[in-house]
Amino acid sequence: MSIILSESEAKALLQKVLAYSKADECEINLLGEERGNLRYARNEVSTSGSLVNQNLSVQSSFGKKVGVATIDEFSDESLEKVVRRSEELAQLAPENPEYVSILGPQTYLKSSGFFESTAAINADKRADAVAKSLELSRAKNLTAAGFLDNQKGYSAMMNSKGLFAYYPSTSVNFSLTVRTPDGTGSGYIARGYSDVNKLDTAAATTIAIQKATGSMNAKALEPGKYTVILEPTAAAVLLENIYFNFDARSADEGRSFLSKPGGKTKLGEKIVDERVNIYSDPMHPDLPASTWSGDGQPLQKMNWIEKGVVKNMVYSRYWAQKNNVKPVPFPSNVIMEGGTATMEELIKSTKQGILVTKLWYIREVDPQTLLLTGLTRDGTFYIENGVIKHPVKNFRFNESPVIMLNNLETLGKSERVVSTESDRNYLVPPMKIREFTFSSLSDAV
Repeated sequence: MSIILSESEAKALLQKVLAYSKADECEINLLGEERGNLRYARNEVSTSGSLVNQNLSVQSSFGKKVGVATIDEFSDESLEKVVRRSEELAQLAPENPEYVSILGPQTYLKSSGFFESTAAINADKRADAVAKSLELSRAKNLTAAGFLDNQKGYSAMMNSKGLFAYYPSTSVNFSLTVRTPDGTGSGYIARGYSDVNKLDTAAATTIAIQKATGSMNAKALEPGKYTVILEPTAAAVLLENIYFNFDARSADEGRSFLSKPGGKTKLGEKIVDERVNIYSDPMHPDLPASTWSGDGQPLQKMNWIEKGVVKNMVYSRYWAQKNNVKPVPFPSNVIMEGGTATMEELIKSTKQGILVTKLWYIREVDPQTLLLTGLTRDGTFYIENGVIKHPVKNFRFNESPVIMLNNLETLGKSERVVSTESDRNYLVPPMKIREFTFSSLSDAV
């Protein structure tokens, strides 16, 4: 039997598992995936890998006592055993005062995140895509290291109250670092898609090559506050710290950037520039995603920040019940609306500033202001009178994405990017920001 089950096959398997349950409530999660990858370094392929994975997780509850067991073997005997195991664990567990009863049947939108083009990728197609990249770096006598990873799979869930959900998906991610022979120049690019037909490894490699050759012999600039143009790859790793911290409970309990004194929150308040619109939509054609959350709640389009104002926060079912509000599940994708400016226009309109290709090693300094620190790398450039003048040495930054979005000058067009920190895909625009804080220099390239 294939690892990737169809909706009817997944349903039949889940019904079989559910029939073994003797618990008050039972919820079963199922996933299957096939992945393939090609890794290369120093202009040579170093590993070619493939992975198949199937996993079934059973949550049994007796009253508020909950137990979970997982398994990756699907014989009848194993399936019954995993149900019994979860029930034994539930009986041993203390009561969970925050347990909320499972949901009944739900209606979900049908999102199309599965592309046959991506599902059909094999080792030959990966080799062809990487060969196009290597051809370019070798021709320029540059050193390339990259990773191409493709995935097809599905997730499904069913519970003892009649809920059933199923979502198939595909993805392909490509990342590349190109270095000059003397090691003083470095360029980076990352691309992620659901449909492999949108991936052009040669075009991506050309950009990384330009960044590598352009960043040789960087000059040191004094740390301080600068106007910056953040490419979407750089902006994404800062923005996702806003996305991850939209939890209402953290805000209510005073632990978040959305907290206010006296147990109040910033819901309904303007916290960033009015041009900032952040929302999630599993039906977005450029970023299709699951239409159901981890606990089975339906996901639809949801505004998080609209015209700079906090419109919604994530409420778990427990916290929503406790506060007598409607639950708001964590989204399966996040999109920041862009403007109309091209990257060329952003640069041309900058009298004095710094172009940032990538930020990495992001760490939280202060959760209540979302102050972050990290480093630039792989192509940092000085702009003067609308022209890139020369590469600059890398910086450490200390900045909050909330403050950054208040210092917004211009937004470019949103594009799909891969976070170098979390590997998640987002739609993010390039952005010009004033008074971005660089605190010290870094010798790394």
